[in-house]
Amino acid sequence: MSHKLTGESSEVSQQDVRFAIEAAVWAPSVHNTQPWRFGSRDIGTGPVISLYADIERRLSVADPDGREMLISCGAALFTMRLAMQYLGYAPRARLLPDPDRPALLADIQFGPRADVTQEIRRLYGEIRRRRSHRGAFKDIMVGAHVQSGLSDQARQENARLDVALTRERVALGALTEAAEQVQRMNPAYVSEASRWAPGPGSPRRDGVHERAYPRTPEHTEPHFPMRDFARGQGWGTVAVDTETGVPGVTGVVAVLTTPGDDRTDWLAAGQALQRVLLRASAADLSAAFHTQALEVPELRDFIRTRLCGGSFPQLLMRLGVADGGPETLRRPTDNVMREERS
Repeated sequence: MSHKLTGESSEVSQQDVRFAIEAAVWAPSVHNTQPWRFGSRDIGTGPVISLYADIERRLSVADPDGREMLISCGAALFTMRLAMQYLGYAPRARLLPDPDRPALLADIQFGPRADVTQEIRRLYGEIRRRRSHRGAFKDIMVGAHVQSGLSDQARQENARLDVALTRERVALGALTEAAEQVQRMNPAYVSEASRWAPGPGSPRRDGVHERAYPRTPEHTEPHFPMRDFARGQGWGTVAVDTETGVPGVTGVVAVLTTPGDDRTDWLAAGQALQRVLLRASAADLSAAFHTQALEVPELRDFIRTRLCGGSFPQLLMRLGVADGGPETLRRPTDNVMREERS
């Protein structure tokens, strides 16, 4: 029998709390670091779930300000909100509720009962189906109406998703290549990335495993290089048609931006990202992320001023149709949640 917690207009069970957290852990995160923790407590009018950044999982070299960490946590926040909506609630999130506790990113309540729309069901159904991709896409066009729909999703979370035009695609590819080469010359960066790329047979439930990237980098035109997770060890999967010499399909190149660049904007970017990714997954699209240039301050500022009209670029991605990716690995829910005192 479930223990019930009395809410505003309904009773929220402990199973509901766990259901929401179990969904949240399936959000995407940089290098699959899963940089989040959750706490739950009863405040008398119902349960509150707190979302925390797990600072120990921040990429201290690539992400010294924690921007990508908070984007990852924002994606988890949106996923939790969606799970609550799927259960028939209208969740309420209070962002950054305590300035003295910077790791506390949000307090989320289930809220009153609400209708479950078909769109909520559709997006929720993609939480575990969504896959990241590292390589070229199939030669299948992404329709303009689909692209427009994804942009609409981003706007609902106070962000923008702008599709790059031909010259912008070339420029963004070149900037990504430059950033990748600069980062590979930094021993600290290479060492940090290697810590999140376990070798074959690793039992870890985080990081980028060898099944998640191709053994031979797939060239696209314009080219967007992937990160060197294999480090010359010959790890990775064997991609189809890598010996033809014909460049693969780049797909739709898009930049996710926000009007500002503080912690609230980073959380908004993460929520917009997950909303876009789930809607893309419902259209059988996968996303390949290329954040290298956004981790080099000078290049990120160049992209902001020259290609984003002054808005702040938070994510650079390619979207297209890919073969089904490997199973997504996640840490057990019990490892990231705890009950707290009221």
